Amino acid sequence: MKRGAVETILGAIVLVVAIGFVVLGARAIDTGDDDGYELTARFLKVGGLERGSDVRISGVKVGTVVERSLDLDTFEAVVTFTVRSDVRLPSDTEAGITAEGLLGGKYLRLFPGKETATLAAGQEIALTRDFQALEDTVSEIIFLATDAN
Repeated sequence: MKRGAVETILGAIVLVVAIGFVVLGARAIDTGDDDGYELTARFLKVGGLERGSDVRISGVKVGTVVERSLDLDTFEAVVTFTVRSDVRLPSDTEAGITAEGLLGGKYLRLFPGKETATLAAGQEIALTRDFQALEDTVSEIIFLATDAN
């Protein structure tokens, strides 16, 4: 009978820990009612940027990637994303795809410009930086090292 009580207590502890993880996960989800406004940007490489990825300025989340599609005329990746309505981006803002680390996910990073005119809903960011994979960087270094001779 003593063994059954220990198993019951351990089961209850596991259940409490599981409920704790669910509560932490629910708090981490951004449930803001403000969807903001949509913008688009075109890239030659998106490098694994997914729907639902963050849009950040200076490391602060200001939006979410809504859709990735392929322009069948230019064969460029078109990324549609939202930006919070309280964030007014200058018209010369630049967008780039960045990795969180070697094994981390990708996110869309915005580099606000200096223009006084701002981007309106539905507009496209003209200045973009394509995703630079680690392999691309290493191959460029090797090419530069071997080309020097």
